[in-house]
Amino acid sequence: MLSSNSATCFTPFTSDSSNFSLPTKFTYPFCYQPHPLSRLAADQLKQQLSTFHPLSSNQKGRMYGVLVVQKANGELGYLTALSGKHSEELDTRGQIQFVPPVFDVNEEDPYFVEQQATVNRINKEINDLQQAPVFNMLQVINESEQAAAAFQIARLQAKHVVNRKQRKAKRQWLSQALDHKLTETNINEQEAKQISIGLSRESVEDKRAITDLKSYWQARIAQAEQKLIVWQQKLAQLQKTRRKLSSSLQKRLFKQYQLLNGLGNTKNLVELFAETITPTPPAGSGDCAAPKLLQYAYQHELTPVCMAEFWWGRQPESEIRKHQQYYPACQGKCLPILSHMLEGIALEDNPLLVNPATNKSLDIIYQDEHLVVVNKPEGMLSVPGKNIVDSVASRVKQMFPMATGNLVLHRLDMATSGLLVLALNERAHKHLQKQFISKIVQKRYIAIVDGVVSTSEGEINLPLTLDINDRPRQMVCFDHGKTAKTKWQLIEHKAGRSRLWLYPITGRTHQLRVHCAHPEGLNISILGDGLYGTSANRLHLHAQQLSFLHPVSQQRITFEAEPNF
Repeated sequence: MLSSNSATCFTPFTSDSSNFSLPTKFTYPFCYQPHPLSRLAADQLKQQLSTFHPLSSNQKGRMYGVLVVQKANGELGYLTALSGKHSEELDTRGQIQFVPPVFDVNEEDPYFVEQQATVNRINKEINDLQQAPVFNMLQVINESEQAAAAFQIARLQAKHVVNRKQRKAKRQWLSQALDHKLTETNINEQEAKQISIGLSRESVEDKRAITDLKSYWQARIAQAEQKLIVWQQKLAQLQKTRRKLSSSLQKRLFKQYQLLNGLGNTKNLVELFAETITPTPPAGSGDCAAPKLLQYAYQHELTPVCMAEFWWGRQPESEIRKHQQYYPACQGKCLPILSHMLEGIALEDNPLLVNPATNKSLDIIYQDEHLVVVNKPEGMLSVPGKNIVDSVASRVKQMFPMATGNLVLHRLDMATSGLLVLALNERAHKHLQKQFISKIVQKRYIAIVDGVVSTSEGEINLPLTLDINDRPRQMVCFDHGKTAKTKWQLIEHKAGRSRLWLYPITGRTHQLRVHCAHPEGLNISILGDGLYGTSANRLHLHAQQLSFLHPVSQQRITFEAEPNF
């Protein structure tokens, strides 16, 4: 360990921090509101970022972090880190003393650098092979031979279909002639037999012709493929060698990330991810801001006080990241790492383990023997969660003990309030479920977005998928996302905000929240959206209207419930 006096990345506060009391527990990094000291440190860093990372540049946005720390002599200050890999360009652009990476492979592992050069050489060989004119020509020849074979075989088969129909018609004519049903014909049995034999020979010749044609093209294609296979095998061998070497280097690299915790214990990335659902650490693990900050603090005997991370710069195309807004640590890469690194430190309680709906009532809007419609308050789960059992489903089950089958038909986010319909028997569930699938059910939400919408209505089409590195966040993905469509209408502007009607045509997770926040949607987050915007007293999103056909009477029924905002 190094002393705090050698902590060259320690930055003292330039403004008075004595007015802020120290937190009694360290920030829970996966769900938090920044402590005033963290905000003070972040504000000081942001002033420097205007030069280091100017918004006018083409530089991509990125996450930055601050860790307020205390020296052994009681002096307060903070550490700064950028998320992701460092580069010489960034390191020399300004005077910000960012903490170093947990492990700098270029400086600390010559073997890795040497082997990475080998991987790069193999990459070049693969690229040269794939771009080789001979290889491309052989691929074109192979494809054209297969296309020609398919065309000629299909053409001959079509001709044979016509021949077969003609032979069938002729056989029917012969049969009728022999039965003397055709008075105008004069044909005897011997002549009919010769004609029949001729038709059979034609059938055999057709079969032989198609067999011969297929054999001919199989031989030609095999010849073309044989030349191509030589190149493909060489390419496959290079790719196999690269894959094996890359895997070995990656494992070696992950073992070099020796991460400390508050107890002075060390574990590497391979050990930390071994017991998770993704035993292979995701790319970039250990390079986020939080692990860098804590590692440096432990190495220099600095006591962690509180921490915050924020986004600076341009928004990415897929994830929702707003300039200067604070964000929690990611789940996919940082949860196993920080769970270890924060051992030995008194942490704030995980707010996700607290049930905010404990003292909230569940209002019944309508009920009969087949279904019940409720008005879910914000903060209540729709179905039991991993850590919290209390939910709409569990409460309705208690209210209606005679209910049978699955009650749940649809869900609302925990933070969203509004109307839900639940089935009380299997018949009703089956009927209502079909309505949801066929989009007979109609839903209308009301929301307040934290800004002024410039037009009166619109439609948003942005496909969504799970951000696997940061559950439960969703992100826009045009390649692999599921279709998501929302229509919206402006109700009013008030105090710099907009009240909207939202009509989800599809029902993807967080659809309305992402469609409002994303730059290609409204580009304005829903007020109080802690995942895709900034937190407030609540998420201002409410399922205000629900309409469907009654499963027994078949009559359309519509329910409305106004929000508390």
